[in-house]
Amino acid sequence: MNLRLIGIGAGVLIILSLPLAGAIAGPDFAGQDDGKGGGLFTTLGLSEPARTAPAPAARPAAPAAAERSGPAEQPRTDSHCGPELSSPHGVEAQTCVLVAEGRTWGRSYYRNTSGRALDAVLTVMGPAGRTVQIACAVGAGDEPGLCETPKEDSAGEPESYSAVAEFAVPDDEGQLLLRSGSNSPAPGDG
Repeated sequence: MNLRLIGIGAGVLIILSLPLAGAIAGPDFAGQDDGKGGGLFTTLGLSEPARTAPAPAARPAAPAAAERSGPAEQPRTDSHCGPELSSPHGVEAQTCVLVAEGRTWGRSYYRNTSGRALDAVLTVMGPAGRTVQIACAVGAGDEPGLCETPKEDSAGEPESYSAVAEFAVPDDEGQLLLRSGSNSPAPGDG
């Protein structure tokens, strides 16, 4: 057999197994656990809760629980996002308001190709003057990232919320490179 072909095949197997190993390990993106115990086996319904010792023979046995088929149903997350924007300075972003299970939060997806670290501030504004704000450090690499506010109990309709992310140079002048909003008009819209 051709050794090069065997080496390529082994490399492909390793690359394909890495995401599976990460999924089995548990926590999701950026180490943020989803609070459901995570992991591929749980998601696919292949793991079972720990079993206790059987009941004594004198007691009638409890009926067996129905077997789960397929992955657990995930709660629906609704989002309202502005357009994907980019600046001539090398920053791309899209900002959204997300709503799920009676909670609202903001998230900005970004990519920084400016060649320098940046500061980002994400602000979510809601009804009755409610505001949540978080600062995020944006690395100098061009890997995609996200900045997200904490989830807060919703107050009012989802349409009454908006989010704005501002990306700036972290110095005394704080030059603003890009502002992205959940309700921004698409480029070219009046």
